[in-house]
Amino acid sequence: MSDLDQHPTVKRFRASAQEPRPAAPSPLDPDELRALCLEAGADDAGFVEIGRADLDPDRADVLGAFPATRTLVGIVCRMHPEPIRSPARSIANLEFHQVGDRANEVGHRLVEALAARGIRALNPPIGFPMEVSREKSEKIWIVSHKRVAVAAGLGRMGIHRSVIHPRFGSFVLLGTVLVDAEVARYGRPIDYAPCLECKLCVAACPVGAIGADGHFDFSACYTHNYREFMGGFGDWVETVASSGSVRRYRARVTSAETSSMWQSLSYGANYKAAYCLAVCPAGEDVIGPFLTDRPTFLEEVVKPLQRKEETVYVVAGSDAEAHVSQRFPHKKAKRVHSGLAARSIPGFLAALPSLFQRGRAKDLSATYHFRFKGEESLEATVRISGPELSVTPGLSGAPDLLVTADSRTWLRFLQGNASLVWALLRRRIRLRGSPRLLAAFGRCFPS
Repeated sequence: MSDLDQHPTVKRFRASAQEPRPAAPSPLDPDELRALCLEAGADDAGFVEIGRADLDPDRADVLGAFPATRTLVGIVCRMHPEPIRSPARSIANLEFHQVGDRANEVGHRLVEALAARGIRALNPPIGFPMEVSREKSEKIWIVSHKRVAVAAGLGRMGIHRSVIHPRFGSFVLLGTVLVDAEVARYGRPIDYAPCLECKLCVAACPVGAIGADGHFDFSACYTHNYREFMGGFGDWVETVASSGSVRRYRARVTSAETSSMWQSLSYGANYKAAYCLAVCPAGEDVIGPFLTDRPTFLEEVVKPLQRKEETVYVVAGSDAEAHVSQRFPHKKAKRVHSGLAARSIPGFLAALPSLFQRGRAKDLSATYHFRFKGEESLEATVRISGPELSVTPGLSGAPDLLVTADSRTWLRFLQGNASLVWALLRRRIRLRGSPRLLAAFGRCFPS
């Protein structure tokens, strides 16, 4: 390394380092930073400090990706309502893809503009690619753009679980830029909910994922709307692998479904519905037609989606399957696997509220103790009382069923790679109480 000082690159760097450079203001002026965001192509922007309690769930991942992060810039890119409302999903998905690409480009341009001012920054993607190769973590994203947007005052979550912007409504895509600089003034959550609680998203959802009481069935939404994303793709691959012949594959998967999967692989994953966004009338720029002529709004926006004949993907025995047959008998319910499988014991317990099927649990009242041993040692209590579910750490109360399991065996069982009978015979899983209660538990969480 003795010749390092004479290397041309080193010499040029040291010479340039001696030249005076204007220092970036510290902290950054929020108005100037917002102007940079708008110049980069954003339709709105807001700022959150890394220490905000609202960001606790993401902070470790954010700092792991960019340890210098001091500010998170939330970015809003507006979508046009009419394409999203079209019953032709190709039109709607083109809008999602185009604005999604624009949001990523906005983040890239902002990083570039900040770098020109001597400020380090990076922009995680607004969606995929994510950290899908993590072995144990159920969390594959670096930062929740929704969480940042709400904390920055760019909107509030509606009952459809998407951020509603005060002006643009639900027709937005969100991004985040991590910045190595403080801002003189940060945003705060807005003091009202743009959501009108009109329940049109409840009426339009083909799988009943959104309850009128605010309940959200994540499994139903994920299984259908994201059929051609990660979980559904995995299920399709396993269908291909297990078919054994072209004839059997064609009996299980229609040519239209094969073509649709190819299209998603070639041009970007397509949403099957997203009707909750399409029918949402909230937002100052969006609400007019709903307020001035509600019957026409319902006839032109909501009912075409309700009347549409389509395949709706559901898990066998799920509340979604029952909803399709009762509410939309003209739509074809097709049973598939959700693709949701826990990769860790904490992930299994954390996912239970998202997978819980209230309709399947209406006649069940039981307390379950889970005692996991081996690679992941953990204890938890799960109580099901009709439509109510609670999951608490530790063992509390008197159990109706105690499940003691080797953690790896339990995960293999959940993933379909181990037989319950095999595990019971080899005492890898042990039950104290009626086995019927374990079967009842499984019916509440079909996958």
